[in-house]
Amino acid sequence: MSARSEQVAILGTGMTDMSRRDLSPEAMAHQAVHEALADAGIEPKRLALVVVSNALGGQLCDQGCIRGQSWLRKAGIGNVPVVNVDNSCAGGASATHLAGFAARAGTGAVLVLGVEKMWTGDRSATLAAIEEGLPSDYRADMRARLVAEQNPGGSILMGLNDQWARECMEKHGATLEHFAAAAAKARLHASWNPMAQGQEPVTIEEVLSSPQVAGVLTRLMCSSFTDGAAALVLGPAVRAPRDAPRIISAVARSGNGEMDYHERLADTAAAMWEESGIGPADFDLAEIHDATSPEEIYALESLGLFGVGEAGPATLAGSTTIGGGGLCVNPSGGLVGRGHPLGASGLAQLVELATQLRARAGHRQVPGARLGLAVNTGGVVEGDAAYVGMHAVAAGRR
Repeated sequence: MSARSEQVAILGTGMTDMSRRDLSPEAMAHQAVHEALADAGIEPKRLALVVVSNALGGQLCDQGCIRGQSWLRKAGIGNVPVVNVDNSCAGGASATHLAGFAARAGTGAVLVLGVEKMWTGDRSATLAAIEEGLPSDYRADMRARLVAEQNPGGSILMGLNDQWARECMEKHGATLEHFAAAAAKARLHASWNPMAQGQEPVTIEEVLSSPQVAGVLTRLMCSSFTDGAAALVLGPAVRAPRDAPRIISAVARSGNGEMDYHERLADTAAAMWEESGIGPADFDLAEIHDATSPEEIYALESLGLFGVGEAGPATLAGSTTIGGGGLCVNPSGGLVGRGHPLGASGLAQLVELATQLRARAGHRQVPGARLGLAVNTGGVVEGDAAYVGMHAVAAGRR
């Protein structure tokens, strides 16, 4: 899907409060779906298709198959077809990519839902489930190499993020203060977002002095286990209200080990700029996949949104903060602040863009927001990103 093809409109959005841990997958799914449908003004049985993203239900919720059908069977959608997507942390972008093709077909509105239950009381089970986003043979090798003295949290993926953080420091000139500034900014934005997991702002000093997770990563630089759901209702733009935000470009790539993670980000971004005619300087705001705050800095430069060595100083100077005068990064709080419910994270990014582009974000509203970018990644294959999904969303006409 590109700017040259028929655009898809976001007709409605819904999202749960990501600070809660007491809701079942079914309850979260119902809440997000009903909010999105009410926002769109569409009856559930009028849907043409439902696409549901979830990563961990089989391991943590005793629901390995037909997750969408199981969790939505009392949601009143009747016999509307439900398709399930599992693509690790990138399930939300993946589901939206598929739903976009269906919406463009014009047979009816399409509901896309991401839902994840990560808090079970068993940290080791959640950690093991997350790490199924790595090939099994690669996972065993990475565990031997990355879970050691410098990784007290015991997470392979945090070990990888520590490696990338050190790369960003060595190759791009980033500093620990830059990383801490990104974390403080994320948690400031989250404190302005009533649906975010993190509600308390922190200082750069507090970020730097928080407990070590892996290598240079501290606890306040890292995303946390999150329960949450987010939903969109999509339809052809030609039949949508004039003020509905439009997905004007969607690009996806899967890695196979031929590139490293950040080369794959750069390759996917280059494809979007070429296919859409949009450039990195055109965006007012971006929701970036910041599983850690160093990854925000590294990704911004890999995507071409900032030059090499520029994202860290811009973040430290406040340029990427709401009202900072530059590209606003993660006004929702991002994965670090808003939360990272794996299969719902990509959809939460798009809910935030739609909220901003409809000028409904309240205290965290990005002034003059007209074009936003969402970047959702998931899984790692031999150092490569298993999936990168990018969506460019433009404001409707007011």
